[in-house]
Amino acid sequence: MRRGSNQQTTGVAVNFHTELGFCAARLLRCSAMTADPQVQLSSAIPQPRQAQDIAKREAGLHKRLSQRQVAMIGLGCTIGTGLFLGSAISVKLAGPAVLLSFAAGAVIALTVMWALAEMAVEHPAAGSFGLYAEMYLHPWAGFAVRYTYWLCLVMVVGSEVVAAAIYCEFWLPNGPAWIWIAGFSVLLILVNTLSIENFGSIEYWLAMIKVVTIVAFLILGAMLLFGLGFPRIGLIHFTAHGGFSPHGWRGVGLGIVMAIFSFLGLEIVGVTAGEAADPQKAVPRALRRTLGYLALFYLGGLALVVGIVPWKEIGLGESPFVRVFERVGIPAASHVMNFVVLSAALSSALCNLYFTARMLFSLARGGFAPALLGKLSKKGMPVAAVLASSVGMAMALVLAQIFQRTAFVFLIGVAFFGGPFIWLMTLATHVAFRLRVKKENRTIARIAPLGIWSSTFGILALLAVLVSTWWIPDFHVALLSGPPWLVFLTVCYFIWQKFQPPKSAAGAAPHG
Repeated sequence: MRRGSNQQTTGVAVNFHTELGFCAARLLRCSAMTADPQVQLSSAIPQPRQAQDIAKREAGLHKRLSQRQVAMIGLGCTIGTGLFLGSAISVKLAGPAVLLSFAAGAVIALTVMWALAEMAVEHPAAGSFGLYAEMYLHPWAGFAVRYTYWLCLVMVVGSEVVAAAIYCEFWLPNGPAWIWIAGFSVLLILVNTLSIENFGSIEYWLAMIKVVTIVAFLILGAMLLFGLGFPRIGLIHFTAHGGFSPHGWRGVGLGIVMAIFSFLGLEIVGVTAGEAADPQKAVPRALRRTLGYLALFYLGGLALVVGIVPWKEIGLGESPFVRVFERVGIPAASHVMNFVVLSAALSSALCNLYFTARMLFSLARGGFAPALLGKLSKKGMPVAAVLASSVGMAMALVLAQIFQRTAFVFLIGVAFFGGPFIWLMTLATHVAFRLRVKKENRTIARIAPLGIWSSTFGILALLAVLVSTWWIPDFHVALLSGPPWLVFLTVCYFIWQKFQPPKSAAGAAPHG
């Protein structure tokens, strides 16, 4: 592929990320198959002692990530190229009222942050929400959550690597894309297998590029808006061109869908609990900072975008960031932004490959995947799990080229399905976690101020949002692919359960 201009480059990238960069879902429950469901369910759900043993089985990972690295990993995973290139999609749905959409999305994300922080402090482990689902809901839940998210992120990593190759063609249009794809893939694998210290440092600085760019945009955009050193634009674009909410509350509601997908990735901070130096302090603080920065960056960035550029003129062919940087006279703004989105894609891919490897590692330690994937190198890195996830990424790239309209479309739908499904399961797990804590009269760090009620609100809000995805055509594939995928996983789980020899809780998840 060749690209002669930045407009074409960003256009292709946006279209690719519109298809592969987001996830959507609805929560399905699985009950045990027996004549006496209550007996079967109680025997399948791990009891207090078993739950502690399950959490301990993921020992061996080196706890070397600092608090600042944990926070940056969260931002690196969550802030992909969507903010820089895909913000136009949200604005088109809601107009200036997209600010209300993202504020509502931040509130929903807050309930997930509270739930995950409480459980991560109590059980710091790499399996994170997948492990907690196994511990407090049912082994099936842990099986389904981790495999769904593994596949989701494998697809996302593949899309980010391809996008990075597209960005490089902006400077070297005659270079074959496969060279860039191969080179970036080797680089990602190498960083994810050296040591957790090296991974944390490299991801920290890659994420810092994005943070500095966003801060510069917020400062320069505010100067343009309020006339500090530049002709004043003012607030006219917030109410002109059809008013503040040109598409009414329906537009705001559909904008919340996009907001939820923008905040997805927040949950990766919980995974770092297994390798954080002080998870009891680092994880809650990192979750709060990550969500706070995301709300500031998205709300502030979108406010400046719709304030500076009439929302009807915002299109997918050019990043709103480029418009602002060119307007203030930054030389070679398109080159600067191409470098930023390249670093954003690599940062996101690096984080997500880290995440996929920890999901496979957790599955292997639970007996849900080959034991080889649960082995660690001398430096405490799950090298086999990284390589297996990389093979999955390569398969996704091959399917993208060969089966664009058949099998690959289904996998895209499952990838769309993954993120909100994990959020719903995390909130449901938190409800079960709090009820178990109350029953056992345990003392925990109470981070969710409303307890189970905040998680219940989050579940209802997410379900309402996901129902509305039917009115966004691009998300139909998620609603059509997600349920069959869960049925397939359920069949796989019960086949595995049937032929799995009994094991202790420390070696595998208890099952009925």
